[in-house]
Amino acid sequence: MEELKYPIGKPTIPSEISSEIINDWIQTLEEFPTKLEKLVKNLSDEQLDTPYRNGGWTVRQVIHHCADSHHNSYTRFKWALTEDKPVIKAYFEDKWAELFDYQFPIAYSINHLRAIHAKWSYFLKGLSENDLNKIFIHPEGNEEVSLKENIGIYAWHCNHHYTHIEQLLIRKNWI
Repeated sequence: MEELKYPIGKPTIPSEISSEIINDWIQTLEEFPTKLEKLVKNLSDEQLDTPYRNGGWTVRQVIHHCADSHHNSYTRFKWALTEDKPVIKAYFEDKWAELFDYQFPIAYSINHLRAIHAKWSYFLKGLSENDLNKIFIHPEGNEEVSLKENIGIYAWHCNHHYTHIEQLLIRKNWI
């Protein structure tokens, strides 16, 4: 069960984050929308409405979740750069996944991902070392998160959900 829930493991962010690592993470963010679209482009509605694991979200919900989550993360970067250690707004991802808009066609969320990732990647490439060290505070545990750590978390997030879908497609012989 844990292997299906965290197929690439939980995020591990190195204590020393070099510019090479940041560039690799940004490249992951840049490539994610295209990779995801290629992975799911031939899926039927029935396949899109299949959970990636028992008790997990459907492929459709995962795609809509990525659009919402990555949009929120982009906003958190802006807060951290324009406010002093802002406490970010957390949200109930599981409840969002149950809202009616998560039944919307995935093309809209893929287009949203394409736009937000293009804008986000451009933005990240322009940040200075000082910018990358700015932090926000996550309300769960008052954890301080630097922007450079958050780039890694979201590169992981892309790979994490991509692998959820990819492994389902492999298990079902859909690819």
